Amino acid sequence: MTDPAFAVPADLSFQEAIALTQSLLSQWEENSLTDTEIEATIAALVKTQEGARGFFVTYLTSDRPLADQPTPAVLAALRTAPDGVSDLLVKNLAMSAAMAVAHRRNQNEEMAQGSRQVQHRTIGLIRQLQLPGIRSLLEQLQQSVTQQRGDYQAFLQRWQYDAEQRDAIQQAVHRAIA
Repeated sequence: MTDPAFAVPADLSFQEAIALTQSLLSQWEENSLTDTEIEATIAALVKTQEGARGFFVTYLTSDRPLADQPTPAVLAALRTAPDGVSDLLVKNLAMSAAMAVAHRRNQNEEMAQGSRQVQHRTIGLIRQLQLPGIRSLLEQLQQSVTQQRGDYQAFLQRWQYDAEQRDAIQQAVHRAIA
């Protein structure tokens, strides 16, 4: 890559990943990056958990329309780390569905809309990527939601999602699988 700002260190922190992704999105929107540079940077980010978390929190919540229609370069980059990307997409789906309910309860329609947008973008990525094992993870989340046991039960308990939020998660999973 020509821009040293997009050198992704192996020990990248979550905050550094957010900042790097923000810079990436800005330059991408200005058409000052090639698809190869975009793909290489995202692939480097998603190789680590903190990099992937920072990328997704920035990309999925961005007010830029870039995330509404992922390019082949984005999809190719995300496919380089299928396990980590799959787990984060499943968790982002659950969190965005649950937070849309919480924001609506708090009468914060702008935040609720933002959560629904993250949910929509996440479902789009899940469907387009078709990563090996992601359907199984979605089914595991579904089991944790409906039976209060399974691989995602600790995740759901940590965030203290109530029955209405769990129902919203279940509906989001159904849309992602459909």
